[in-house]
Amino acid sequence: MEKGQISRRTFIKGIAAGAVSVAALGGIQIGEYALKEKAGKSGGAPVAPTASSGLTFTPGEYTATAKGIDSDVTVTCTFDETTMTDLVIDVSGETAGIGADIGDEMRERILSNQSCDVDGISGATVTSDAVKAAVADCMSQASGTTVTVGGADAGAGASDWLGTAPEIADADITETLDTEVLVVGCGTGGWIAAMTAAEEGAKVLVVEKRETPTGVREDIGAIGSKLQLESEKQFPEFAIDKMEALQEIVRYGSGYVDSDLIKVWINESAELVDWLTDYLTGTGKWIMSHEGGIGNTEDPGRDKAFATGHSPHKVDPSDSELSLNVTFQEHCDELGVEWKLSTALVRLVQDDSGKVTGIIAQDQNDDHYIKINASKGVIMCTGGYATNSDMMMALQPMTMEMKINVPIGSTCDGSGIKAMMWAGAEMDPTHASMMFNRASCLPTETAGYQTNGKWYWFGEQPFLKVNLNGKRFCNESGPYEFMLHSMYMQPYHTYCDIFDSNAKQYAEQFDEVGCCRLFPFPNGAESNMGFDYVWDQMVNSEEGHLAQGYLQQADTLEELAEKLNIPADEFVATVERYNELCAKGIDEDYGKEKHRLTPVDKAPFYGIRTGAWHLTTLNGCRINTDMQVIKEDGTPIEGLYATGDCSGGFFATTYPNLFTGLACGRTMTFARHAAKLLAAK
Repeated sequence: MEKGQISRRTFIKGIAAGAVSVAALGGIQIGEYALKEKAGKSGGAPVAPTASSGLTFTPGEYTATAKGIDSDVTVTCTFDETTMTDLVIDVSGETAGIGADIGDEMRERILSNQSCDVDGISGATVTSDAVKAAVADCMSQASGTTVTVGGADAGAGASDWLGTAPEIADADITETLDTEVLVVGCGTGGWIAAMTAAEEGAKVLVVEKRETPTGVREDIGAIGSKLQLESEKQFPEFAIDKMEALQEIVRYGSGYVDSDLIKVWINESAELVDWLTDYLTGTGKWIMSHEGGIGNTEDPGRDKAFATGHSPHKVDPSDSELSLNVTFQEHCDELGVEWKLSTALVRLVQDDSGKVTGIIAQDQNDDHYIKINASKGVIMCTGGYATNSDMMMALQPMTMEMKINVPIGSTCDGSGIKAMMWAGAEMDPTHASMMFNRASCLPTETAGYQTNGKWYWFGEQPFLKVNLNGKRFCNESGPYEFMLHSMYMQPYHTYCDIFDSNAKQYAEQFDEVGCCRLFPFPNGAESNMGFDYVWDQMVNSEEGHLAQGYLQQADTLEELAEKLNIPADEFVATVERYNELCAKGIDEDYGKEKHRLTPVDKAPFYGIRTGAWHLTTLNGCRINTDMQVIKEDGTPIEGLYATGDCSGGFFATTYPNLFTGLACGRTMTFARHAAKLLAAK
């Protein structure tokens, strides 16, 4: 099969081109209790206009708004009888450095094509979609015809997401740089790769497309660190059997993983965390904590937790100027690491044997092309493809139907994955993502990639959850994605979290693990967020979920159902049944643990519509146990290494979130492994 045909094999390619198109996802008809109807501007079949659509306009200026990721995006279109003659786009309220910067480029694309149906800007998909929707609204006003973005076959091109490598003539390259180890992309993996290679004596250059490197996740997963072994002296139940861990991760991935690759993390992650702990604590500004907690061992649930998490915390929490990025940057500067920021990867460079010898990049300030030669090798740390709508639609359309857009998440567009595939890399056979039930929408909305909502940290607490028909539908306890996958099987891929005024008592009783824990861990380690802070931001803040209409509060269950737009009779019956099970201490319906069976019986009651927060994709190009990117036959592409979300072989189907910090720990461990190998060449 030609690489240009790859989506998620021929099966998913067919889905993306047919039944699960962008238009199909956007045009679902919602039932009585799901959404309030939104009347169209005019009758007749909607159209997706192009320069040759034949629309005529009433001359004048027309203004429309659409919801972006952070703000309302406003456009003003000027028309003569047949043409859009001018376009003003206001995206000033969108994310600085991302959505707020796309106005000029979107204006050029729309005016050049005389259409709202143009490609969006990679990394700013939500803002791009808002611009296009607002332009469609203006075109509808001016033409008297309902105009939509896309049309019936909007997703048909999704299977052609790969395209071909751009050809850059030598004459167009105006700058050439030389280094030994080239790190492409600076985030969780890039920082570690750069510091390690430089510590090992290599000349290092980091290329990053953003103006500043991205941050590092707070939870770092490892097995056997010094901190973990120390915790085990007091809490022997924290001990982890490495073979059991391997089998569990393989099980989460349904076997679509490389067991030998997983063993690299199992065997080398402790050294990574110990090295990082020594460095951070040595600055005098940080401490590292082992997140010692595996839940209630006297009342274990269906899914086992592993105490793998490690989190850095500031010695002085009030120091707002301090971050891991600042600390890592200081170390890189001491080591002589060189940087090319605002510089985007265009393609990899290979010699006649296929060995990767460097990259061609583009300076995003003045668009000139740069060739960077790497004598030892290239480490790709470019992330996944969460903001590339074509790749998402082709490779994991189910995720698109579950997610709610919120301002926090990956900005990666798959450019690194595409560059590696152009160089001959093999991609994972199936998809994977990291999703959390931490996104909420209004009671008049449902989940889906076209819905913009509010980040909702409280969502992973295993309170009662009901579908939009008011019925309980699964065991609410366990891995976050299990909850979300169960949600996918419910109407409109959306559910409601239900809890009452005893929420704090119950949240502590839940004895959660990992990043969603809201109380200190049994070994004294601090949680990432405390209950009181989360509750205050959600319930009491003027910008919180309650004030903005996401969270609903009511004195009766019937009133809560009405506010959530779900059927009251079914909902009340569901709560009554659930409270009976809580009183018995046995979940006869779905098997939730006794200590997590908490009744809903103390007013006021609370409810909120919930969907998936899509943090990042996790499937990428296959690598071997030395982090070399491999081809379909399993042989390595010499000179090319990868770690993090652009690499594959480690995750499939479901993220094993009960191994706290697994993705971050995997990325850092593999970055360190690859950097040591390259520096030693």
